[in-house]
Amino acid sequence: MQKKIQIQVDPLTAANENLIKAEIEQIIALSEGNTFAIKILRRSVDARRSRIKINLTVLVSVNEQIADRKIDPNYPDVSQSKKICHIIGAGPAGLFAALRCIELGIKPILIERGKDVKARRRDLAAINKDHVINPESNYCFGEGGAGTYSDGKLYTRSSKRGDIEKILQTLVYHGANEDILIDAHPHIGTNKLPQLIEKIRETVLKRGGEVLFNTKLVDFKIRDEKIVEIKLKDDVGELEHEVQKVILATGHSARDIYELLHKKNILLEAKPFAIGVRVEHTQHLIDSIQYHCQTEQEVSQKREYLPAASYSLVSQIKGYGVYSFCMCPGGIIAPCATSQQEIVTNGWSPSKRNNPYANSGVVVGLNLKDFEAYKKFGPLAGLEFQKEIEQRAWGFGGKTQTAPAQRLYDFVQGRQSSSLPDCSYQPGTKAADMQMVLGKLIGPILKEGFKSFEAKMKGYLTNEAIILGVESRTSTPVRIPRDKDFLYHPQLKNLFPCGEGAGFAGGIVSAAMDGEKCANYLNY
Repeated sequence: MQKKIQIQVDPLTAANENLIKAEIEQIIALSEGNTFAIKILRRSVDARRSRIKINLTVLVSVNEQIADRKIDPNYPDVSQSKKICHIIGAGPAGLFAALRCIELGIKPILIERGKDVKARRRDLAAINKDHVINPESNYCFGEGGAGTYSDGKLYTRSSKRGDIEKILQTLVYHGANEDILIDAHPHIGTNKLPQLIEKIRETVLKRGGEVLFNTKLVDFKIRDEKIVEIKLKDDVGELEHEVQKVILATGHSARDIYELLHKKNILLEAKPFAIGVRVEHTQHLIDSIQYHCQTEQEVSQKREYLPAASYSLVSQIKGYGVYSFCMCPGGIIAPCATSQQEIVTNGWSPSKRNNPYANSGVVVGLNLKDFEAYKKFGPLAGLEFQKEIEQRAWGFGGKTQTAPAQRLYDFVQGRQSSSLPDCSYQPGTKAADMQMVLGKLIGPILKEGFKSFEAKMKGYLTNEAIILGVESRTSTPVRIPRDKDFLYHPQLKNLFPCGEGAGFAGGIVSAAMDGEKCANYLNY
């Protein structure tokens, strides 16, 4: 006999299977001589009160073994398939589109402008140490896309967009820890994602797909409402590929793709997006607040069996939403510009989330009316607004990858910071008036937002915290429209806009689901 039981236990009990079994034994009535086994199906932390509890959903099996979870996807050999799909971009959307193509018997040809994950590391080091940005290989471009170096959080609210469980199982098949199938807010860690991405690439290649690195889409030919040929540029020169179907999964930072489509009069739409800052506290402070600690000793005791604490905050200020985004406990702030003359910040955490700082984006959700001054750019109005703020941040930072920064409480009080606290952002920080960086619209709203956060999370508003600018790539300011029934572009019946870059996803899992979804609609 097997049944699911939901229990709530203290963190110490949750960390010990024998103690969990002892709790279960008090709930179920066992006849003499009967034995039982357990398997954790779901786990979440309830930190709303000082006595923190762990919620567990447990499969209990009486007098039966619990079968090991077997994840064995069906990836046939597609090397000889006459059905071919060119996939532009090897981020989460592109990679999962490729895997789904293989499942459907379609040969994927993955085209990635950047380098493979190993070669990519040298370019990331050059940004951090030398302030030099390779526009084709950086934190946003390269194998795995921005997802490879953006923490590896796998939580999404987009459950209606696809099969979340399948995405997580595919990640486990390629090397992720099985805990991601259990935890309410699963996380892989930036340190482990590159190996996982490599294994997905190996699957694509072993099953007959192709992967082209350092290869960029620069043009395409249209005939009879279809793309018939794409022009690519690699290290050697330009080359043309005849195409059947194209999945466009270029990510939220491929501005040249938006500009190419716009130049060719392909329909695009401006969409709302958000801009703000990356804020960093000590992880110790966030732990003490979220876990209701009164002393240093209490923080240490609770952290023995609890993860680094996170937070999620939201407020409405003068009709604008202000919210935390991509919160990284025990994390690091990263320089994510894709051009030399801009500053863009993001955050990530290693798998153990054991760095001394906690960072989060805190952004203001903007509306289309906020881009009125840029209306001459048509659907690219928000993109130009975004560019301007990033370039202004670069100027205030000293025209390097040094980020303009300010103590949090100083920013709220409207005063200059005479010094800055230590920070995880490796290229360095420079004291600046962040109100000037953000502009007259975003700055005042963000100040009020931080005040409201303090009311919800006492101790948050401190001068030991630092804000860096700018957090501007939360999502794309441009949507590439697609047919609601068949997912192809309204003007191009074999082009499938996909993932974050098309405006249909926001994170690793939602992008992966959208990649699978687009592959399902290739209509061969």
